[in-house]
Amino acid sequence: MNRFTDLVSGLLTAANLAQLIALVVAAGVAWLAERSVRRWYVPRAEPGMTARIVGFEALAVTSPYLAAFLIITAARSIIAAASLATDLLDPAVRLVGALIVIRLLAYAVRRSVSPNNRLKRFENKASLAIWLLVAAQMLGWLDYIVQVLDSIGLSTGKSRVTIWSVIAALFAVSVCVIASLWVARWIDRQVSQIETLAPSTRIGIVKTSYAFFVGFGILLGLRASGVDLTALTVFSGAIGLGLGFGLQAIAANFVSGFVLVMDKSIKPGDVISFTGTTGTSTHGFGWVEELRGRYIVIRDRDGVATLVPNQNVITNQVINWSYGHPKVRLRLGVRISYRDDVELALRLLLDAANDHPRILRDPPPVSRLMDFTDHGMETEVRFWIGDPAEGVNNVRSDINRKIWALFRKHGITIPPAQREIRILEGSTSASTLAPRTRGPIEPTLDGQD
Repeated sequence: MNRFTDLVSGLLTAANLAQLIALVVAAGVAWLAERSVRRWYVPRAEPGMTARIVGFEALAVTSPYLAAFLIITAARSIIAAASLATDLLDPAVRLVGALIVIRLLAYAVRRSVSPNNRLKRFENKASLAIWLLVAAQMLGWLDYIVQVLDSIGLSTGKSRVTIWSVIAALFAVSVCVIASLWVARWIDRQVSQIETLAPSTRIGIVKTSYAFFVGFGILLGLRASGVDLTALTVFSGAIGLGLGFGLQAIAANFVSGFVLVMDKSIKPGDVISFTGTTGTSTHGFGWVEELRGRYIVIRDRDGVATLVPNQNVITNQVINWSYGHPKVRLRLGVRISYRDDVELALRLLLDAANDHPRILRDPPPVSRLMDFTDHGMETEVRFWIGDPAEGVNNVRSDINRKIWALFRKHGITIPPAQREIRILEGSTSASTLAPRTRGPIEPTLDGQD
């Protein structure tokens, strides 16, 4: 009991209490700073890679640790000035300073590898994991931790897999993959500046380089961590067979994506539509925004993005309004009554098409009398436009409205479908209206009717 009392009294000295209070205050200030920065900065965050945006975001992500560092440094100076021991604050200053440096390095790596923030959710976790290792080394605990983690594992033949070997392998693979992504991004920037290459070709080169360097980085990281890669050949046959069956559709989409990139049939910015028949149908009409490894992104006029698997684009019929020459012919059918002047109607159809600014004059619009039907005469106006990517149905709508106004002005009628029903003698049975036979019915040869 006396020994415990002496231990407690030794810990609860004035210097230790002051240092503990300073650490608690620093942790509270860091927590408040993190919440305040998140509440203020997140709604105002701007995309981009300018120096101002990067510097401002770097200050935002490290502001809680900077606040804690300033509080601990100031408390250490005050306690030291009072001639009290600072044996708790001295390592705290080094640990918080290391955390600031690691957090800045993690932010810089994430920005350089993924400017669009796809890896942002892993940034804090990676920073904390690296800081724990650095803190253990600074406090002299790393050798003991490594020894404990290395003692827990499984032995498989001549090799042994431990918790520490797995952690080391993950770290080596991560470093090699990050270095590979840097090389791939450098190739991406260089290829993007080559204006003589088609956009689809640039996308194909970039995607191939990313896939190659990431795979190479994983293998290099495994090799650097001491993993025997020849052991992987034992499972290659079974894995290949499983992937062949289980990932058949995914592999087909990836191969189809490379085919689309290389043959340049569809590229970003094209206007396409999916339809079961040829012609000027606008079903599934939209703009190609991106060519991804597994799918293409199509944005329609309503602003909805549709993810279409690459295999569907390869195997199904697709209309590319931006492919080849842009001229397409549109046809509008109009029915008129048999009582109307057909020559006047054909001339009005031409007048309606000649006044539109998007309709080409060469070849000129034409009107035709197509058929005589049960409900009227079928006429048609045909015209060409040179910018289908700007929309087709809007031109149809403009011409139809003009036709309606001209027909009403000149008395041309568009008859609805009509049918005439005849009722014979009211409710009399149809059997009484059948013609009567004359004379007896002759029997058949076999005596049956």
